[in-house]
Amino acid sequence: MTGGVSPERRPLVGIALKIVSVVAFVAMSSLIKAAGEVFTGQVVFFRSLFAIIPVVMVMAWRRELKTAFYTHRPVGHVLRGLVGVSSMGLGFFALTRLPLPEWVAINYAQPLIVVVFSALFLGETVRVYRWTAVAVGFVGVVIVSWPKLTLLTSGAEMGQGEAIGVAAVLASAAISAVAMLLVRRLVLTEQSATIVFWFSATCTVAGLATLPFGWSPLSLSQAAILIGAGLCGGVGQILMTESYRHADMSTIAPFEYTSMILAIVIGYIVFAEVPTAYTLVGGTVVVCAGLFIIWREQRLGLQRAPARKVSPPQG
Repeated sequence: MTGGVSPERRPLVGIALKIVSVVAFVAMSSLIKAAGEVFTGQVVFFRSLFAIIPVVMVMAWRRELKTAFYTHRPVGHVLRGLVGVSSMGLGFFALTRLPLPEWVAINYAQPLIVVVFSALFLGETVRVYRWTAVAVGFVGVVIVSWPKLTLLTSGAEMGQGEAIGVAAVLASAAISAVAMLLVRRLVLTEQSATIVFWFSATCTVAGLATLPFGWSPLSLSQAAILIGAGLCGGVGQILMTESYRHADMSTIAPFEYTSMILAIVIGYIVFAEVPTAYTLVGGTVVVCAGLFIIWREQRLGLQRAPARKVSPPQG
């Protein structure tokens, strides 16, 4: 894991790393869901603490232990960690109240929100095509969420809990979009292992800080499941961060949507969750909108490249 502003571009390696990271993250989410009713701060603590183990192992293998813990941007790392742990906590809370495929589908709102935030806070130019795709994507999110938001299901209490879960996962996606912008800046100068270590350490401290609010007593199997979730999360973070070094985001981003297939399969086999028509239709709409945004970004990048080449030097 080497740092640097101009890492070598190897698209196929980036795609492979992205796909494996998606598998790791879906495994992490499935394990957390399988753990049952556990205090959210407790889940954050286990997931973050044990994520450090694979990070340190990679550091040792790369012989980076002497330098990887050090950074010239501690404030950036802590800020990213605090933003990320907020998203993580809300996402884990929602995961206990929604079926896995629906949770994954609504999380696809994150790249749509990235477009909005890029226009609002980074001053990026977003034209009508991408705004239209964002609007269509949010329609897809509404389709997935509709049965939960209307409270027309049998039992108002169940419907209310799922509606809160939808609100939580949307808030998690919005905060995660902010974290993604922060990571895109850190990766230019920081090693992958350093980014993941600081993130995991910040989240571990934040999770431990919730201990006075009352943690759930864990069985041996629950503890083992949460430890496994932490290990998967650490592996997923390393691979995801490393994938950005080998390929442009527009190249690897479409492979994020393989998580929907995995979530449907695991949800059906492990949790007996059959995806509804709302989930399938709405998820497809969101995925198509996201893919269009990625395609549009790639086209705009190709159009800007010749312009940069012929631009006279500024004196």
